[in-house]
Amino acid sequence: MVKDKCILKMEGISKSFPGVKALNNVQFALEAGEVHVLMGENGAGKSTLMKVLAGIYTKDEGSIDLKGREVDFHHPSDSIHAGISMIHQELMPIPHLAVAENIYLGREPLTFVGTVDRKKLESWTTSLFEKLRIEINPWSLMNDLSVAEMQMVEIAKATSWDSDIIIMDEPTSAITEQEVDNLFRIIRQLKAEGTGIIYISHKMDEIFEIGDRITVFRDGEYVDTCRIEGLERSRLISLMVGREIKDIFPKTDCPIGETILKVDEISLPDVFENLSFELKKGEILGISGLMGAGRTELVETLFGIRKKSRGTIFKEGKEIRIEKPSDAIENGLAIVSEDRKEVGLVLKMSVGRNLTLTTLKDYALFGQIMQERSESKSIQEQIEKLIIKTAGDGQLVSTLSGGNQQKVVIGKWLLNNPDILIMDEPTRGIDVAAKAEIHKLICRLACQGKGIILISSELPEIIGMCDRVLVMHEGRITGELDRKDFTQECIMHMATGQCLEE
Repeated sequence: MVKDKCILKMEGISKSFPGVKALNNVQFALEAGEVHVLMGENGAGKSTLMKVLAGIYTKDEGSIDLKGREVDFHHPSDSIHAGISMIHQELMPIPHLAVAENIYLGREPLTFVGTVDRKKLESWTTSLFEKLRIEINPWSLMNDLSVAEMQMVEIAKATSWDSDIIIMDEPTSAITEQEVDNLFRIIRQLKAEGTGIIYISHKMDEIFEIGDRITVFRDGEYVDTCRIEGLERSRLISLMVGREIKDIFPKTDCPIGETILKVDEISLPDVFENLSFELKKGEILGISGLMGAGRTELVETLFGIRKKSRGTIFKEGKEIRIEKPSDAIENGLAIVSEDRKEVGLVLKMSVGRNLTLTTLKDYALFGQIMQERSESKSIQEQIEKLIIKTAGDGQLVSTLSGGNQQKVVIGKWLLNNPDILIMDEPTRGIDVAAKAEIHKLICRLACQGKGIILISSELPEIIGMCDRVLVMHEGRITGELDRKDFTQECIMHMATGQCLEE
């Protein structure tokens, strides 16, 4: 790392939104050739500060010094042209354009007659992907890519600007372990070239592997800056939340009962074939595997989002037919989807309206007249029960922190009182304290006799929370382990398909 070479200094930064002071007199500094991690609970102000730096928000107070010159950004283009690019936590592709068109939008190479030079555009994208070791067709439509592939395109787009500073907001939230290794290789390469990286993440292992320094925010205020080398994890968590959190995985041994769900030789064309497994009452069944293993596709098929080609599903010994999500709901299934913002929530609606989305009929007298008092009571009960931090049930759900948004998604389904709850990456992109709260809720639901299916890309979460785990690789179940046999090495051995080779 280049020593004592400060390329960015932000001092006294404040930013308010109606009714909320998101940043209060905070500071941040970045050196050339370092990875400076920004941490804090959801709602601590990390992303807000970075959006000020990226020109998305205008600061109310404070100063930004960039390479010895005071700057003031009023538009994202101001920041980009000053040498700052940002990989956003919320992916923002233009779905009906190709990958290459998304990366170079607004700066496409032109022919002498003023049309887009497609050969040169392909050449630029291919060279960029070769440098970053990304294997995606430049002419694939963004709409056809997986979330992980979209994330890699965003990373490529940010590096394509040859910026002095790259902001990475949760860049690994939707990519595989192999892609994380590739991203870290890219980061080390950028560091060696003198690029300053601002890295926002909730994943402790990543922070200690890739970071040089760390700055912690809490409740919109600056807490401390430390060197990562020698920093205790318990100390970091304490700085973030203002208290100790001992039980991130508060596993409770719940009575495990009879089989509640049996899946017999279910198939989805070109994704998986003849998969069979059982789920018991009170059990937390983990499904582990690398991206592309078919985990999400499997549970979406169970829920009727995807149409199976064959196979049978039994609930408590009785065959049930699930052709569409409404069939699954009627049979007592619920799903907390991987992408809460795209699938789980209606962002332009209030917290209250989101909570009762799946149960509106329960509050409609004669199917027409809404019983608002009854609906309001249910909403308030869920807000209190799940400790959803909100200014009121009328607050837009889009303005909540990630952890509180996830609680709204879970609360929406719990109002249906499901017997089986499928949770696909339920703690992705949320902070340590919110993770602990959701883990406690999962244990509480299991102890009520509900069957829980938990998909997670984080092995500590699988190991810390599950009673049993199914491991998938390329559409096949390659192993099944009981809690007493869990190890990261064993699960990864099955997830990479090595057990099949042997």
